[in-house]
Amino acid sequence: MVHDESIPPQAIAFRLGVPSVSSLPPRLWREAWRTVTARLPPNSYGPANGDPALREALAAYLGRSRGLACTPEDILITAGATHALDLIVRATLSAGDSVGFEEPGYPAARQIVKAREGRILPVPVDDDGMQVERLPPGRAAPLLVYITPSHQYPLGTRLSVSRRLALLTWAQANDSLLIEDDYDSEFRFDTSPLPALTSLDEAGRVAYIGTFSKVLTPALRVGYLLAPPLLRERIGLIKHLTDEQVSWPLQQMLADFISKGHLDRHVRRMRQQYAEKRHIVAQTLAPIAHLARLRGLEAGLHAYLELGASVSATRVAQLAQQRNVIVTPLDAYYLGAPDRSGLLLGYACLEIPDIIRGATALREIIGQVAALSHLEG
Repeated sequence: MVHDESIPPQAIAFRLGVPSVSSLPPRLWREAWRTVTARLPPNSYGPANGDPALREALAAYLGRSRGLACTPEDILITAGATHALDLIVRATLSAGDSVGFEEPGYPAARQIVKAREGRILPVPVDDDGMQVERLPPGRAAPLLVYITPSHQYPLGTRLSVSRRLALLTWAQANDSLLIEDDYDSEFRFDTSPLPALTSLDEAGRVAYIGTFSKVLTPALRVGYLLAPPLLRERIGLIKHLTDEQVSWPLQQMLADFISKGHLDRHVRRMRQQYAEKRHIVAQTLAPIAHLARLRGLEAGLHAYLELGASVSATRVAQLAQQRNVIVTPLDAYYLGAPDRSGLLLGYACLEIPDIIRGATALREIIGQVAALSHLEG
């Protein structure tokens, strides 16, 4: 992905994982902070697992939004989703242990495992999500499996219910831990939610990661983790010893924001806005459906534009950048050789006029590249 600092200010950047903050009511934001600043801070560090008020508010919110039957004691507050994953890896992984990953998958998550000397085991993804039957059993089974079942990152597919159940059965049979990264499941369009892996888990085989990065903003650097008791205890000890805590004012503000219903209302409002943006992307690109198939639109904040064999994703991205339109080729999300070609379009942070201009430019460029390829062929 192109980093923010390298994107020209005038560019239309279809950035992945970047929400819109323009519709976050400033009045409510200021009110939540005023509630915190109205009282003095405590004179202690606070619990390693996170502020009790935030954990209580989150437990209720996850019950409403994801159907998770959890208590405040089940939750640990982290400095984002990647911090949560790193804590799990530190608490469980030894050098040389293998970790199953979706292929293609989230590069930052793979780097966390590599940094702790873990081995990556790529598992192919199809229209129903990770191909669970490709996970090896027995001694070859990976210790951990990292998965994004609600909106596969980056292809946007959803792990089918039958595969969710098969994955849980596999994890129990092979004494493995599943890491469910539920990074943007709040945003669903024209489809009913599938049950979280965690809600189906009866054997304590799933650690659940969530974040405020997509529902509010990545600038907060706050996430959360639900983990089985023994793992939760080990992670709590790591957090205590390393003093990796989220600041008290930030936790208090979020607790107030959630408990007063502001987060639920904000998610509902943004779901409508993102649905409209998603519709504009699909509508603008519809004339080239024979050259590029838009996928992963059922949920999340980005879509995958699968390109036909005659269209080079790299060439399209290069030509688009010359027109100040920034898109991400899929290739970077593979550990091995890519088995398909396409572009990733994060539309959440863009305003509708920019989406129309950017998608129109892509439509023209893809048509030109396909025509040139036909002539050369």
